[in-house]
Parts: sequence; structure tokens; C-alpha cells
Amino acid sequence: MQTKKSSVTLIALVVAMGGFLMGFDASVISGVIKFIEPEFQLSKIELGWAVASLSLSATVAMMFAGPISDKHGRIIVLKYSALLYAFSAILSAVAPTFFILVLARMLAGIGVGISLIIAPMYIAEIAPAAKRGKMVSFNQLNIVIGLSVAFFTNYLIVSLAGSDAAWVDILKIREYNWRWMLGIEFVPAIFYYIFLFFVPQSPRWLIMKGRHDEAFDVMETIGDEVSAEKMVKEIKESIKLDSAPKEKISLNELFAPSMKLVMTIGIGIAILQQIVGINCVFFYAPMIFEQSGIGTDASFIQAILVGIINVVFTIVAMVLIDKLGRKPLLVIGVSGIALSMLVLAYSFNAATYTLTDESIVKLPTELNNGQLNTLIDKTFESDTEFKNALTQILSPSVANKYESELITASITMNSTVILFCILGFVASFAISLGPVMWVLFSELFPNRIRGVAISFVGFINSAVSFLVQLVFPWELATLGTTLTFLIFGLFAFFGLLLIIKLLPETKGKSLEELETLLVK
Repeated sequence: MQTKKSSVTLIALVVAMGGFLMGFDASVISGVIKFIEPEFQLSKIELGWAVASLSLSATVAMMFAGPISDKHGRIIVLKYSALLYAFSAILSAVAPTFFILVLARMLAGIGVGISLIIAPMYIAEIAPAAKRGKMVSFNQLNIVIGLSVAFFTNYLIVSLAGSDAAWVDILKIREYNWRWMLGIEFVPAIFYYIFLFFVPQSPRWLIMKGRHDEAFDVMETIGDEVSAEKMVKEIKESIKLDSAPKEKISLNELFAPSMKLVMTIGIGIAILQQIVGINCVFFYAPMIFEQSGIGTDASFIQAILVGIINVVFTIVAMVLIDKLGRKPLLVIGVSGIALSMLVLAYSFNAATYTLTDESIVKLPTELNNGQLNTLIDKTFESDTEFKNALTQILSPSVANKYESELITASITMNSTVILFCILGFVASFAISLGPVMWVLFSELFPNRIRGVAISFVGFINSAVSFLVQLVFPWELATLGTTLTFLIFGLFAFFGLLLIIKLLPETKGKSLEELETLLVK
């Protein structure tokens, strides 16, 4: 029996590799943007598009992944997602133009959308009821592990690019650093594809297709004959209920007067989760750390810390969510988010930028040619003023290419405070808005409209995520670091007020009790 329990756990872990690839693919771009901006001569919005395009195609794929898997099977669709990850990794690594790179990212986004929907769906359908919550959480945990591994491999490739080893030259890691960052995903993607051949089809899907004997064999493999018969019977009854004619629910019903409170909370939380800037930190981490003047190598190291903190505090949230409750975690976490962002804004506001004779000498040769002499000993009070002055003296492409080196040479600020604020922000998010939002969505909405409501607020969440990622580079360049992080902090503050004022505690209440409380 222990072997069979181990078998279903192993199956869940294999399928949850889809979450790993999703997390990796989403965050690996954080190390790439520094190099593709000068190579393809991108505007700030184009740079944002390179990051956000994946989210756009993932949102579209999420809408179709479920129905397609109902027709062709969960494992078949997951195999296609693995191939999409593999193909997009190679295509993005060899992309000759920005258009091809974005196309490759959008293909990966389709894989992300499939993984996000189908991997947890499959695990929920095959896992024993007593272990379902834990096993489904494998997927979420693998997402944050994938995020962390991408930060590490980005740093590893940047470090190798500075090596004198002969094999580094043979593989052209120095010349093609960002291409290696993207291409390395081919390896886990192919392993995922191969491993899926050893994973059985979902027993629920097999029964939906009338393949009852195959479903029984799968259930017997991971349990025993008695439990298999019981589960097959329960699945048949569940499918029978699901296939019964149901009242169609329209979007208009979500905006009925009685739904005002619950939809205000749902839409508010959906927007809040993304508008505080979490994906800007995950997908632009090295760029943010470079703004504090620590340099490229150190920024990649600190990005690894972001990933580690995210993993640790996601596990903490999994432990605490049913003990402390949803609302306390949100209040604590969103308070931490607001505080971190406001301190971050204050710290950048206190920074000054001054180039000296000594600092200019240490700059790359291309910059140390007298062009910057007019800025020597001139102090700038904001990053936007300093960058605008550089752009006027240097060409925009040169100023962008060496932005990190120029900031490092000129800035005066406490970079340690910046690090702790970013890590505090990630920790606060990981114990609150990250995991709690989806739990709340499954509890807040009345049974009759839950599916439509979750799809609606989930779409809003994805749309806000796309827009925030798209405009972030433009915000940093146009508004500056101080105002950008101040805006995020203010959004978090107003979100905290919404949570305190409107959100009831849902822990320990039945869905029917919550419906009575919220739908008036």
C-alpha cells in the first residue's frame, strides 16, 4: 500500500513539473531584458512587450485549455504544452529579430496557460481526497521553485560569461549569454515530455469517455480494488450530475444589486494582487536592483534571494492559511507590501547621482572619452534627471547599454535597504495575496455563479498583470524609481483599507454561510 501511495505522489510530482516550467519561463526573461534592449534597440514599451507578451497568450490559452483537454485528454494536452515549452526555448534562443523573440515568448505563453489550468486539474482528479489539497499544492510550489531556478541559471550564465575557460568560448556563452538563458529551458521541457509517457490518463476523463475498465485499472494501480470500485462509482455519479441540464448564467447576473458587495471584494482583490507590482519584481528583478547601483553581477545574485524568499514564504502560507485564517494573512501581508514599497520610494528619493574624475576612470572605454566631463561633480537629485542628462550627452543606445555602470559610478544611497525592502515585499506577498486570493475566490462567490465569477475576476487579474508588466520599463524611465514605487505602495495602502473594511473572515464558514453573509 505504501508503494501505491508513493506511486500517486510520484505521478503528481511529474505532472507538477508543468508548474516548474511555467515559473521558469515567466521569470527567466528577467535576466534577458538587459541584453536584448541594446541588441534590438528597443523602446521601453517594446521592452515591456517582450516581458508581457507571455502573459497575454497565457490568458487566451487558459480560456481554451479546459475544453480541449475534455476532448483529447489531460495528458495529451500536457504533452503538447511540454513540446511548446521546448520549441519556444529553441526559437527564442536563436531569434534573429525582436518579432521572432516575441512570437517565441507567446508560444511559451500558450504552454503556460495550459500548465496553469490542466496540471492542477489532473492532480485533483487522480489524488486521494485526504491528500488532494497537499498534492495540488505541489503545482503552486513548483511554480515558485521554477521562478527561483530561473534566477539562479541567469546568474550562472552571467558568471560563466566572465570566465576564461576554453569551453565557454567554444559554446559562445559570453557572446550569446541571453540566448543561453532562454534556450536552457529545452532540457527540463524535454524531460517533462518524456516523463508524461509514464503517467496514466485521468480516471475521471476515461469515465467521461466511457472507458470504465481503463479507469478502474488506473484507480487500482494507485489504491486497491475496493477503493477503486468506490472511486469509479463516485466519479460516474459526479459526471451524471454534471451532465444534467443546468441553468445558464450570464455575466449580467454578476452585477445584480445583491452581488454588489461580493463582486466589489472579488474585483478589488483581483486588481490588488497585480497592481502592487509583484510581477514587476519577479520579471524585472535585476533591473530594479541595478537602479540601486550595485552593478550587474550583484543584481543577479540578489535576484536569486528573491526566488528563495518566495519559496520559503509560500510554504509558510501553506502552513498558516487554515490556522490563522484568510483575512489576518491578507492584513499582515498587504501591510508589509505597502510598508516595503513606501520605504523603497523614500530610499530612492533620498539618493543622489554625482560623477567624479575617479568614478569616470573606472567606466568602460567607450564612455571614458571625455564626453562625460561636463557632468563631473554635478549632483542630480533624481534618477530621471541624471538619465536625461546622460541621454543628451551620449546617444540613447549607449546610455541604455551602460545604464547600470553609470548608476553604479554615480549613485549615493543605502543599497542594503533596497534589498531588504524588495525581500520584505516578496515575503509579504507570498504569505498573503499570492496564495490567499485563489482560496478566497473559491469561497466568496455563491455556488450557482461561482464558475462564471471566478473566470471573470481571473480574467481581470490577468489583464492587470499584462498591463503592469507592459508599462513598468516606461514607468521607470519616465516617472522614475521614486514615483513608480510610491504608486505601488499607495495602491497597497488603499487595498489594505478595502480588506479591513469589506472582507469577512471565510475560515471555518460553510459556503452557504458565506453566501448568506455576502449576498444581500
